[in-house]
Amino acid sequence: MTRRGLFAPLLGLAAAACSPLSLLNAVGPRDRGTGRVARDLPYGDDPRQKMDVYAPAQATNLPVLVFFYGGGWDSGDRTVYGWAAQALAARGFVVFVPDYRLVPQVHFPAFIQDAAAATARAGELATTYGGDPARLGVLGHSAGAHLAMMITLDRRYMAAVDQPDLIKAAAGLAGPYDFLPFDVAASRNAFGRAPDPTLTQPVTFARADAPPLWLGHGTDDVVVHDEDTIILRDRMIAVGGRCEAKLYPGLNHADLIATFSPLFRKKAPVLDDVTTFLHRELG
Repeated sequence: MTRRGLFAPLLGLAAAACSPLSLLNAVGPRDRGTGRVARDLPYGDDPRQKMDVYAPAQATNLPVLVFFYGGGWDSGDRTVYGWAAQALAARGFVVFVPDYRLVPQVHFPAFIQDAAAATARAGELATTYGGDPARLGVLGHSAGAHLAMMITLDRRYMAAVDQPDLIKAAAGLAGPYDFLPFDVAASRNAFGRAPDPTLTQPVTFARADAPPLWLGHGTDDVVVHDEDTIILRDRMIAVGGRCEAKLYPGLNHADLIATFSPLFRKKAPVLDDVTTFLHRELG
C-alpha cells in the first residue's frame, strides 16, 4: 500500500479546517427548532470522554447519529460543532457529538477505542432523548471520518464494547482512508507506533458484510485528496460491499463540512445528499 491521502506539508487538519469552522459556531445562523438537549455526558473516566446531544423539539423515535469532528487526531472540541449538529438534528436525527482523547495524550488505537465507546454509550442513551438505538449511524469529517470508518469496518472495535451490530450505516466527509506511509507529522505522531501500520487504514477492512457507506469529498481538497474516497469506494465494491461516493467540484477540505451551515448551504448539496442516504439506510 502507498500513501495516497495526506498532503505534505500538512498544516494540520485543525489549522486547515477547524479554526475557520469555529467561527460558524460564534457568528453563523443556526437551524431553528433544534438545540442541545444534554451536555457533558460521560462515556469514560477521562475528561475528554464526554459528549453533547442535539435533537429536534419533542423528538420521538428518530434515527440516531454519532458525529465525529476532525482535527488531525491532535485537536478539536465538540463545542465548536453545535451548528453542524443542529443542521443534522433539523433533518430528523438525534445527534451525539463526542470529544475523544487526542495526541500526544494518546496514540493509535486509543482515539478509535474512544469512538467505539462513545457510539456504544450513545446507543444506551438514545431513547432518553427520543432516538431509536436500532437505527444508529455514524458520521465524521476529516480525522473524524477516519474514526467513523474504522469502527464501522474493523469489527474488533465495536465488538470490544459488546455492540458488534450497533452501527447500521456510516458516512465520511473528506476522510483519510489510505495514507501509508506515515510521512507527515500528523500521521507519524498518531500512528507511527503501530506495530502493523496496515491495521490503521480503513481500506484494510473493506468487507462485503459491512454496513452501507456513503463517502463525500471535494475535488479541490489538498489536505486529504479525493483519491482516498475513490480508493475506499472501489475497494468496497470489489469485495461486494455497499458504498456510494460523490465528489463535489471546487470544494476544499473545510468547505465540505461548512456546507452544513445555512451560510454556505447553497454552495453544494452535501447535507441533503448525506442525510438522504442516512434516512434511507436507517429508516
